[in-house]
Amino acid sequence: MQIITSGQAAALIRDGVTVAASGFGGCCHPEAISAAVEARFLAEGKPLNLTLLFAASTGDRKTRGMGHFAYEGLTARVIAGGWRGTPRLGALALAEKIEAHCWPQGVIAQLYRAIAAGQPGVITHIGLGSFMDPLHGGGRMNASTPQSLVERVTLRGRDWLLYPSMPLDCVLLRGTTADEDGNVTFEDEAFSLDVLAMAQAGRNSGGIVMVQVKQVARKGSLLAGDVRIPGALVDYVVVCKDPAQHGVSFGETDNLSYTGRFRAAVNRLAPAPLSADKVIQRRAFVELAPLTFPTINLGIGIAAGIGRIAAEEDFLDYTVTIESGVIGGIPAEELSFGAAVNPAAIIPQASQFDFYDGGGLDIAFLGMAEVDVRGAVNVSRFGDAVVGVGGFTNISQTARRVVYLGSFSTGGADIGVRDGRLDIVQDGRHCKIVDAVTQISSSPDFAPEGQPQTVVTERAVFRVIEGHLTLTEVAPGIDVRGHVLERLPKGVAVADQLVEMDARLFASGAMKGFSA
Repeated sequence: MQIITSGQAAALIRDGVTVAASGFGGCCHPEAISAAVEARFLAEGKPLNLTLLFAASTGDRKTRGMGHFAYEGLTARVIAGGWRGTPRLGALALAEKIEAHCWPQGVIAQLYRAIAAGQPGVITHIGLGSFMDPLHGGGRMNASTPQSLVERVTLRGRDWLLYPSMPLDCVLLRGTTADEDGNVTFEDEAFSLDVLAMAQAGRNSGGIVMVQVKQVARKGSLLAGDVRIPGALVDYVVVCKDPAQHGVSFGETDNLSYTGRFRAAVNRLAPAPLSADKVIQRRAFVELAPLTFPTINLGIGIAAGIGRIAAEEDFLDYTVTIESGVIGGIPAEELSFGAAVNPAAIIPQASQFDFYDGGGLDIAFLGMAEVDVRGAVNVSRFGDAVVGVGGFTNISQTARRVVYLGSFSTGGADIGVRDGRLDIVQDGRHCKIVDAVTQISSSPDFAPEGQPQTVVTERAVFRVIEGHLTLTEVAPGIDVRGHVLERLPKGVAVADQLVEMDARLFASGAMKGFSA
């Protein structure tokens, strides 16, 4: 193991290689190394034509994280689960400047293990019927992507998808402390993701493994049980003491409550202000309240706020899980999403997805960009945004119950909550309930048999009943015809008896003992 600078690390990346990097949203990414790669490219025009592989959306939705690689010439191909955090890579994809592939986040997390083990790839049911299925595009996100890398295969009379292995020439990881032998611990990190499998995959591919850390400790001083990456797998260590490039997330310098080393007083968390988003989160929480000790998942964005709603309502009898491998606690939001305040356990990301893929979730709460009349959902590409699926497809195709959350309309909406009712000052130009989604991120046709699916907006609630999206509830005080019915596409069913959403959803203060 050698200790080198971030600039020296960037200089080791050759033209045309495949680079895999750790990260989840704004957490656990080797920012100093990525920034040095960008600086080298701008100064020298090197390296060229990289293939990037990363599982979760990794960036600050501006320029950081994998966004440092977003230059024509620097990057030739991207295979990623989440694109939301790297809009500059998305812009390259939309401009047809790179090959762009989107695979499920959980599949990529599991793929690192397959690469390390010399296996042909990941064979799974995840993605069947979605745009990642070769019958529907094979995960290609633009016209410049010549062919799908994903294959349909038949085993034991069933169709599966094969997401293929590939050699990893360079693996970029992050930890907290390395000793003089290169053993790496993660005491200040929100989670460790799949760093062990990634390091093993890089070593067994004949590639190089570089790890960014805060500090170097004396040889033999780290507890063996705390080591997440053995030194035998590490070629280079980069020390970064700059909190802007090695904070716990792109949103926070440090937060001990994410690591389990400090237990925060949950009752000190400020309640979320009353808003249309909070109405959506509260109504989604109603689906959780009657369940007995459920294991749940909260997706990124608006869905993550349900943890705070549950805390406000003193509802503690559930176990929350996040794709990052975090179990228990209250999920963080925005640039710290993936972490949780007061987690009970933190496991590898791939292991979390093993549990999800096998049907371990009792209920999942996920965001949505579009929902069509058959209940198919799009979160991956719409308008001028390449967002990717993240863990959405893994979760929506396997959870026992799914609740999708989002606003009813988008584009110039001005909607508030006043005097215990919804106030639609200005409606959005585009309704999110559509005749057919732009891209199928998940479909009821490939969900577990009997899976209840609910769509919650601030003004209306829908359920998928006998293959049709069906309006079942409306908010009090709105113009139901003008604000809901006339905006729905043909094909959306309407329940015989529309129910009015509970007034407590629109009132200040806790709802107190709410149950469906």
